[in-house]
Amino acid sequence: MKTLITNIGELTTNAPTPEHAEGGGDLRGTLHDAAVLIDGDRIAWVGPAADAPDADETVDAEGRALIPGFVDSHSHLVFGGDRAAEFEARMQGQKYAAGGIRSTVAATRAATDEELRIRLRGFLDEMLAQGTTTVEIKSGYGLDVATEERLVRLAAEVTPEVTFLGAHVVPAEYADRGDDYVELVTGEMLDACAPHAKWIDVFCETGAFTVPQSRRVLEAGIARGLQPRVHASQLGPGEGVRLAVELGAASIDHGTYLTDDDVTALAGSETVLTLLPGVEFSTRQPYPDARRLIDADVTVAIACDTNPGSSFTSSMPFCIAVAVRDMRMTVAEAIHAATAGGAAALRRTDIGRIAPGMRADLVLLKSQSRVHLAYRPGVPLVDAVWKDGVRAV
Repeated sequence: MKTLITNIGELTTNAPTPEHAEGGGDLRGTLHDAAVLIDGDRIAWVGPAADAPDADETVDAEGRALIPGFVDSHSHLVFGGDRAAEFEARMQGQKYAAGGIRSTVAATRAATDEELRIRLRGFLDEMLAQGTTTVEIKSGYGLDVATEERLVRLAAEVTPEVTFLGAHVVPAEYADRGDDYVELVTGEMLDACAPHAKWIDVFCETGAFTVPQSRRVLEAGIARGLQPRVHASQLGPGEGVRLAVELGAASIDHGTYLTDDDVTALAGSETVLTLLPGVEFSTRQPYPDARRLIDADVTVAIACDTNPGSSFTSSMPFCIAVAVRDMRMTVAEAIHAATAGGAAALRRTDIGRIAPGMRADLVLLKSQSRVHLAYRPGVPLVDAVWKDGVRAV
């Protein structure tokens, strides 16, 4: 089945033009009066609408904008309970702290698989309706062997991008025994969870895990064939960035407090810095300066970090608007970070761009320009979504 989307007023491909390699052209590969041909689950052709090939089905974009599907490379979608009271307290001046994670653990442990599964699918439906076609999902709200295994197993039902995050925080039953808990995470818990996961993660932060403990967790995961990623520098500066770069992590996430040495280390590496605008919005922490990172040639991604404590949003358009308004990104940069940047953070080469051979994950907007994603924050601007070549919205 071949589907032609034609009469696209503005097409953001994220495939740089040949002129860009010579110092000019368009890094975002923006085309006007364009068309895209889908063949099965892949993109078969991209070019001027006037030159479009024949297809079995034609969709008239009516001059509107088409962008790649969003790639959300950081989420925590499998959990029970709610932390609305904690959010309200923060809005009244209470400081955010990592220990709040523990308040979700009891509800998650008590929930049945089916209750967690239904809620998970609800979040995925929200994301798809807002243009997200690829999502990474972490565990981290079980913090015991049985529950962590359930969380990664349920996540693996809906995405190949599953992260084992048993080292999210030290649970109450291991208070003041962090090293003992790390022993559990790197032993029995890892044995149970590794078969369902692709990634290993750790919260390397004051109030969570030290750098030596984080190293133990990541190296144990790597030894089991999992790829590393790291939560770090959310609550204050630390050594998590340098640990992530040393171990070849795909991404360091948060990066609210980065030193000049951190930025230099990231710029000279293949590690992506994943910004999470919803967290700063919901915790009133300072916004990271994305302009500083981009100007230093750090690869940047944007993700929602959907979770009940610090960022209970599933809307990538909202996160793009916040990144433009408060992190000093251009709209084109923010969309690139939410698509190609997210793909880089997952080390995926088949998503995040619109080019022949790529997966046909596409978002047709209701507007004629991608700028409206930031210009009209909070407005539902997604008109249609194709996932693997099939219209899903």
